[in-house]
Amino acid sequence: MLTQVAEGVLIHQSELLQNNAVVVQGRAGALLIDPGITGDEMACLAQDLSDSGQHCVAGFATHPDWDHVLWHADFGDVPRYGTARCADVMRGVRSRADWRTRAAEGLPPEIAQEVPLDLFGLITGLSAGTGQVPWAGPRVRILEHPAHSPGHAALLIEDRGVLVAGDMLSDVFIPMLDDFNDANDPVEDYLTGLRLLEGVADRVDVLVPGHGSVARADQVHARIAQDRAYLHALRDGHAPEDPRIGPAAAPGWEWVSDIHAGQAQRLAERHR
Repeated sequence: MLTQVAEGVLIHQSELLQNNAVVVQGRAGALLIDPGITGDEMACLAQDLSDSGQHCVAGFATHPDWDHVLWHADFGDVPRYGTARCADVMRGVRSRADWRTRAAEGLPPEIAQEVPLDLFGLITGLSAGTGQVPWAGPRVRILEHPAHSPGHAALLIEDRGVLVAGDMLSDVFIPMLDDFNDANDPVEDYLTGLRLLEGVADRVDVLVPGHGSVARADQVHARIAQDRAYLHALRDGHAPEDPRIGPAAAPGWEWVSDIHAGQAQRLAERHR
């Protein structure tokens, strides 16, 4: 079911992992951002669009994690954009003869049989420095940064005051670091991404994270501060006081503590 979060902006949340698919209504049709994770959910989203008199004219993947680069035939054969680096990563994934097997092995077992992979990762990379999504609708500004994964981008729907944050600023997930490249500093990369989002935060009325609940204007800076505090504690080797991990974690999300433990261990090994 589509839920309106701002004028002309709606979301559809998946049952597992609380992925937020975002629909931005335009004159000729809708822009679909990170459209979902199971075939049934995506088919339902396509039907919801049809029932509302809309159809998809373009897509956008905020970053190259499996749950953000899926697609369904019912959305149509339309451009599916991402940053150049996001598209490069997905081309590399699909270039392997066993890419489908590898992708399937990385799916949560609860839904592994329900995730369609035929159109997985077919992203059209936008040229480096492209400032907005090329579509006939409200201006959607692209904010590319190095946090979380290669080619990650947040999208700012400027005249609607909506920030689509990708896998950042979640109330259920801690900051998840990109250690894809051993030469980088994943904590500093993430802090760089937070600074970029902080720079537009005063223009945001609605924040849509990749996972979890939508935040309103008075909560945006608090979510940035919470992510920054987690990163500082992780970097300094302290135990974070963060409600997303430990006994205070939301029911069903206790496993996020395992993500934290793994990140803390990898950082400790780097600093030896």
